[in-house]
Amino acid sequence: MRFTPLAIAVVSAALVSPVVAHADTRTQDGAPAAPGVSVPGGRYEKAVSVKLTSERGTVVRYTLDGTTPTYRSGLYVPGKPLRISKDTNLTAAAFDGRESGVPVSYGYLIKTREKPIAEFVVMSDVHTDSHTGGDKRYEAYFDTIGSIFPRPDAILSNGDMINDNGDGRGADHKIVSEIFQANLARKGMTDTQLLISNGNHDASLAAVRAGYPREWFPDAGGGYYESNVNGVHLFTVNTETYNGDTAQRAWLKNRLAQITANPASITKPILIQGHRPAPGTVMDGQQTANPLLTQDLADFPQAVYLSGHSHLNINDERSIAQKDFTAVNDGSMSYVEVDHGYQAITDTGLADRFEATTAQALFIEVYKDRTEIARVNMNADKHDIYQGGQWSANPQPPYASSGTLSGPTWVLRLKGTTNQEIKDNFRYTAAARDKVAPEFTSRQPLKAVTTDAGSTAVRIAQAKDDQMVHHYDVNVTETATGAKVVSAKVLSEYYFMPRPNTLDIPLPAGAAGARYTARVVAVDAYGNASPAASLAFGG
Repeated sequence: MRFTPLAIAVVSAALVSPVVAHADTRTQDGAPAAPGVSVPGGRYEKAVSVKLTSERGTVVRYTLDGTTPTYRSGLYVPGKPLRISKDTNLTAAAFDGRESGVPVSYGYLIKTREKPIAEFVVMSDVHTDSHTGGDKRYEAYFDTIGSIFPRPDAILSNGDMINDNGDGRGADHKIVSEIFQANLARKGMTDTQLLISNGNHDASLAAVRAGYPREWFPDAGGGYYESNVNGVHLFTVNTETYNGDTAQRAWLKNRLAQITANPASITKPILIQGHRPAPGTVMDGQQTANPLLTQDLADFPQAVYLSGHSHLNINDERSIAQKDFTAVNDGSMSYVEVDHGYQAITDTGLADRFEATTAQALFIEVYKDRTEIARVNMNADKHDIYQGGQWSANPQPPYASSGTLSGPTWVLRLKGTTNQEIKDNFRYTAAARDKVAPEFTSRQPLKAVTTDAGSTAVRIAQAKDDQMVHHYDVNVTETATGAKVVSAKVLSEYYFMPRPNTLDIPLPAGAAGARYTARVVAVDAYGNASPAASLAFGG
């Protein structure tokens, strides 16, 4: 994947720290300071009671559904805690009348006292080449890791630790190693295994071996190896060579056959990390490779294949797929992508964008009877990936969205006494895909507005969906001539936290007194479409 690191400093309005106290002074632009929270986001073994605070003369309004608070949102009663009893994103903003400060979001994973067998953090596509760009960023990311798993059993870094494009950057692995080792020590994760796979931007196997402690990449020469984490089998494959590497293929198939031949292991998950996604699996097969890997795993429904490379976001429910085995997309730690062919709203108007500066990872808990996979944002603040006309994916902390959830937790259960029975009980299959279409809940979801620049835009009050609205089909025509002035598929910005409540679609400059008709359809990730919303207006 393309990656051009340019270190820039983009400062968010709020710092998510272990306990955030409210500020007594306003932000530089005079807006109310971000609220404080009594219980930080993270993983908890019971319901939590959260108190919010703000500066004198302001009130706090909040949402629990990932949307941005408005002056009509829930009003927090000072001193009366909010009870969080299930996985939730809490977003709060301070208001002075109708003037809002910048919102801050917290993610809460509410579990029970049941202890998992093993805890894994799965990340990929680190793409770091300097201490300048990586030190503060990964301090923030490891703080988020520690808020969920204070002592994870293993951290998997699934390829593309650096950004080598055949240009001799292999020594950058030592920089990443220094950053990771410093944070493991700082967080007291001294017993955490760190296990790396080889990616297409990792220079060479020799460079990977030279860059990290041997136990982080204990291959025997081919870039693949086996690990055991608290009794959970883990395999690391080298997807850069898999299709043509008969020795690697034989090794993987033989070991999987040996493990699953034991009747006691037939319902035990086997984790496999490999950098590139396998064909016919996640995200409808986008950016996949190694069809023989899909073929080789087909006999093993116990396999849970974890892949990166594509940078495709994990908000999308297509990031998990089950057919003959389970495949899971693990997102990206540098920037995320969406399907190509869509447009995003930027400060300069609609633009072709398939990248956003969001960073994401998976937090996996293996229990006796199930595997739970939580999707977590390391940073989901809203930034355009172009800054000053230059492409950059390195916004620096503090972040106002660290640790928020990018979707509901996926729960895998391997149920059955035969492989076929296990497959028949898969939950995340193509046949089980969601068929509920989005719907507009506002009485009039479209409105013509004048932008700060004095131009006309169509404002969309975002639709609702049982999973997420992916994009909007937007068509605006000039009434008198029938000429189409806007025809675009506009992303809903679902990958930011919080999500905006409205989207403004700018119109090109038109003739004075011209009349227009807008027609907008909300579409989810599976293509389910809402009834059209329409608006007639003057430019």
